[in-house]
Amino acid sequence: MILHTYFARRFASTFLMVLGIFLGVLLLIDLVDQVRRFAGDGVPFAALVGLTLLSVPQTLYTILPLITIIATLTLFLKLARTSELVVSRASGRSAIKALYGPVSVMLLIGVGAVAGYNPIVAAASARYERLSDRLQGIPAPTLSVGGEGVWLRQSDGVNGRTMIAAEGLGRGGTELRQATFYRFDASGTARARITAATATLADGEWTLHDVKRWDFTLPNPEAQARRFDEWHVPSGLSADYIADSFEDPDEIPIWELPGFIADMKAAGFSPQRHLVYFHSELASPLMLTAMMLVGAGFTMRHTRFGRTGSMVLAALATGFGLFFLRDFAQILGENGQISPILAAWGPPVASLCLPLGLILHWEDG
Repeated sequence: MILHTYFARRFASTFLMVLGIFLGVLLLIDLVDQVRRFAGDGVPFAALVGLTLLSVPQTLYTILPLITIIATLTLFLKLARTSELVVSRASGRSAIKALYGPVSVMLLIGVGAVAGYNPIVAAASARYERLSDRLQGIPAPTLSVGGEGVWLRQSDGVNGRTMIAAEGLGRGGTELRQATFYRFDASGTARARITAATATLADGEWTLHDVKRWDFTLPNPEAQARRFDEWHVPSGLSADYIADSFEDPDEIPIWELPGFIADMKAAGFSPQRHLVYFHSELASPLMLTAMMLVGAGFTMRHTRFGRTGSMVLAALATGFGLFFLRDFAQILGENGQISPILAAWGPPVASLCLPLGLILHWEDG
């Protein structure tokens, strides 16, 4: 138990050291990128620092597998040079048992990253996108999905804007059920309210059916409300634009993703991309553990066997290959070629089997 604790403590300290180095480098690189991006826009330096602090957590979260494999290579190369692994083997412990401590630490780090760090990253990423868009003059998102229904926003040019609420959507966002249109002028004053049983988007306009319209410019809007079988509202929206307006899954905290996926299903949209991301996040601790085992499998041999440099390169190449395999499987899952569960859990499980087989072959015969 003492030896397991020693290896676990060594791995934790090495991981934190590598994490700190990457954090410092990323802060400098991202700050330079923000300065270059907003050069000439008159953005204060303090705002650029704030954008950097909001952007770096996402980048750090993305490269956690790289940090893991580098920390593992650093640790086990040190243990091999100091012959501590040889002593461990001489005491009767196999190579697999020597990994109990580091694997436990890696699993704890992975679970903590998903359960605790993921919501922080999501909040920081969403805040960064809003601030960045505001500084660049980009309008707010067009679509919002929640338990109360769906909200759409469209610009009417110099005439103002229209807010649209609907209980549900269909046909990829081009058909609304139980829709309400709120029309505002350029100054933000409400001008009219229109309700419809259904609304269909085609040829640059909404076609509303079973319509009731209230004109707020009249003295008594309710008494003077009118009904129509059909009404047309011009629109610059399209089905592709509406679908692309959903929040990116990495901007939604992991704890809120199941509810968001349920809301998307109720609204009539396919939650495939968000479902794949959700399962991929749940499988992240296994993927990080696999990366740690890859690094260990190539560097647990004693340095007297030589070829240390080639082993390190092989470990990095294998790690990048597994990372690419995971991304490729996620793309297939998002496109519906394979199931979300297979796309998310298949690569981590396969990645675990590869280094375990390698360790058993090289270290334990």
